[in-house]
Amino acid sequence: MKKEQYLGVSVSPLTYDQIINDMKTRIQAGEQSTVIAVNPEKVMTAQRDPLVKELINNSTYQIADGVGMIIASKLKKGELTERVTGVDMMGRILEMAAAENLGVFFYGAKEETVKKAKENLEAKITGLHVAGYENGYVKDQDVLLDKIRQSGAKIIFVALGSPRQELWIRENMPKLPDVKVFQGVGGSFDVYSGNVQRAPEMYRKAGLEWLYRLMKEPKRIKRQMALPKFLVAVMTSRGDRK
Repeated sequence: MKKEQYLGVSVSPLTYDQIINDMKTRIQAGEQSTVIAVNPEKVMTAQRDPLVKELINNSTYQIADGVGMIIASKLKKGELTERVTGVDMMGRILEMAAAENLGVFFYGAKEETVKKAKENLEAKITGLHVAGYENGYVKDQDVLLDKIRQSGAKIIFVALGSPRQELWIRENMPKLPDVKVFQGVGGSFDVYSGNVQRAPEMYRKAGLEWLYRLMKEPKRIKRQMALPKFLVAVMTSRGDRK
């Protein structure tokens, strides 16, 4: 699968539909896949933390979750054409699971959050089968893994925060051979439970979701400074966008 690279971090130049189609092919072939969201902040973190870079680059699909990735691609004459956000990618995978009759499992967040997300999504997506769920505070991992196996789920969404969720996926993929898709979803359960409101659609379509969130939470300004630093680093780098 062709990948682009920005400051040594891989990004998949695929749309939602392309990822879903490729994922279905891999599921039918019995192959396991992982999905990780990539944004400028995470790329800059990867410059300081080799483990973060390794976790990103070893994933199957590194989705361009951030308008900064699209800008960087344009600067480097790449092929990224649209944002593929983690929360929307989760939604697309859930719709695919419902259509293909594949069970899903939710792991992470607080009990009330993951339970409400499950209920809301089952009500929203016709035919969705949530085979099981567990909050992010379970202590006995062997019991958790057995619960996932017993559920028969083919897809699991892990909401433990990054990079903890990616480390969990890397460690437990070999122990869950029947699970074919793993996605680290960060705060997506909070969104689907209704605890957190996303930016209005006009902001999302314009690639300005970051601005809406900054207006709501001014303290995020330090995190948002990763975007100009990232773009400057990309413009002055050599050998990216392979």
